[in-house]
Amino acid sequence: MPNKWTEDSSKHFIAGGLAGIIEVCIAHPFDCMKTRVQIGQYNRIIECLKSTIKNEGFSGFYKGLWPPLIIETPKRAIKFTSFDFFRRAFCAADQYLPEWTRFSLAGLFTGLTEALLVCPFEVVKVRLQSELNIPLSMQKSWNSIALQIIRERGFGTNGLYLGVGPNLWRHGVWNSCYFGIYHNLRSFLSNSFSTENDQKIGLFFRFSIASFSAIIANLANIPFDVAKSRIQGPQPSKDRYYFTTWQTISLVQQHQGFLSIYRFFSKLFFI
Repeated sequence: MPNKWTEDSSKHFIAGGLAGIIEVCIAHPFDCMKTRVQIGQYNRIIECLKSTIKNEGFSGFYKGLWPPLIIETPKRAIKFTSFDFFRRAFCAADQYLPEWTRFSLAGLFTGLTEALLVCPFEVVKVRLQSELNIPLSMQKSWNSIALQIIRERGFGTNGLYLGVGPNLWRHGVWNSCYFGIYHNLRSFLSNSFSTENDQKIGLFFRFSIASFSAIIANLANIPFDVAKSRIQGPQPSKDRYYFTTWQTISLVQQHQGFLSIYRFFSKLFFI
């Protein structure tokens, strides 16, 4: 007979997989534009939008779709399952850890696990998304690009694991912030206002906290997302220009201003 943890993990696996497929299909055009702005190919989202439609057609927004589509289902499923595992592990160590840290730590380790899984797929995705003025139908397949990277640079940090450093920061910080804020706020406010007793109020209550948690997580995550795109994308010179997470962030801020990292965030809203 399966135990409760196995049953819960199976539910998390299925729910995470289905959510991942839907999210990728809807969000990929925005992800493509975000990547192109982050690596400096365009200054504004509206400029990227017009140029892509003119030179590549609407299908250009779906360049690099297959790598995240393939990995998103197991990634999302593993995220749900991993968080459940780490949450139980840290909650079992309640005599050593303050209660408010447990969900953040569980999110952190979940993010690190996720980052190692997705990094090769991110490298291929960014390579495909950054190819401008080439129709999707004329582009090399994702697996051809992956094999080319392996032949030329191998599996290491110059090949399929290029940019693994900012990937670890990106996923670790996002998940730590999101799960830490969400679960701590939910616990605190539920105890204070008893909103969970009313199903309708409880649903709105959880949605509001989840949205707030995601906003804070994204704000904390943006510098590392920009660094990842810069390292994995085309370099501004023949030699590699961006190497490590903090070196990349420092260079972007040095040449474009202290708040330049967050200009990429604002461009997604004020087009």
